[in-house]
Amino acid sequence: MPPRTFDPQQTVGGQAVLEGVMMRAPGAWAVAVRRPDGVIEAARHPLPRLSSRSRLAKVLFIRGVLVLGESLSLGYRALTWSAQKAGGEDEEDIGKGQILGSMAVALVIFAGLFIVLPAVAADRLSPESELGFAAIEAVLRLVLFVGYIWAIGRSREIRRVFQYHGAEHMSIHAYEAGEPLSVGSVGRYRPEHPRCGTNFLMIVIVLAIVVFTFVGRPDWWILIVSRVVGIPLIAGLSYEVLRFGGLHQREWLGRVLAAPGMWLQRLTTGVPEEPMIEVAIASLVAALEDEQVDELVGRGGMPAAALAARPA
Repeated sequence: MPPRTFDPQQTVGGQAVLEGVMMRAPGAWAVAVRRPDGVIEAARHPLPRLSSRSRLAKVLFIRGVLVLGESLSLGYRALTWSAQKAGGEDEEDIGKGQILGSMAVALVIFAGLFIVLPAVAADRLSPESELGFAAIEAVLRLVLFVGYIWAIGRSREIRRVFQYHGAEHMSIHAYEAGEPLSVGSVGRYRPEHPRCGTNFLMIVIVLAIVVFTFVGRPDWWILIVSRVVGIPLIAGLSYEVLRFGGLHQREWLGRVLAAPGMWLQRLTTGVPEEPMIEVAIASLVAALEDEQVDELVGRGGMPAAALAARPA
């Protein structure tokens, strides 16, 4: 079967969760996990694209911040659901306050550790020259970010999440290429993907280095405020770069923009086991519309367990 034409309006994305995968399709999002009894269970939630629900989601730079917020919200809900199912617990409703609180804590930790801390440390360690300050801040930011990802990857539990991360990407590769969603077909693809959230974070780190270099070396309180205030700007810019690279992933410029994040994904993805690929396929199938699933079934090879997990 020849590869189908790449349609940016029909792209899917997702993330790995505990013993499972969350997928976001144009009209819904779904999460699938393998329970302790070995059965794949999936949940589906209709949700049109943000751009169809908000005019601001069509505005350059602003849309990146909105998409990031929604992605964090869906990711937290999917992660909580997967932890309950993978642990054999009953599902509980998650309140908006809990979601917003967790998102706020995560953003504060990220901003403090990877944006503010390198600037404060560089201000203490660097010589008087602005060039030396910028160089030390850049090195500290990169070392902290890459080192943190490497360190958490030493955990056995996180390594399994990274394998599911790879399964998510490989399933999307096969789907976008028009291939059958069989374990064998999906398994032929690489675990890295140019639209991955890891790429987004890497772009944020790189753009932070570039943008904050122009700020110079102001007084310490202006230094901290500039780093905090600059986060939404950098997030908006990073989304546009990621989006452009994803839409032009088959062109040289798209590949160049995605290269740092693709390299970093060697740390955040792993080659999955076949049962993990089944779960990723189940999540993708659950997120798609009925006519899309019928077309996928027609390609042949889809695991029966993945299709059976799709909510009615």
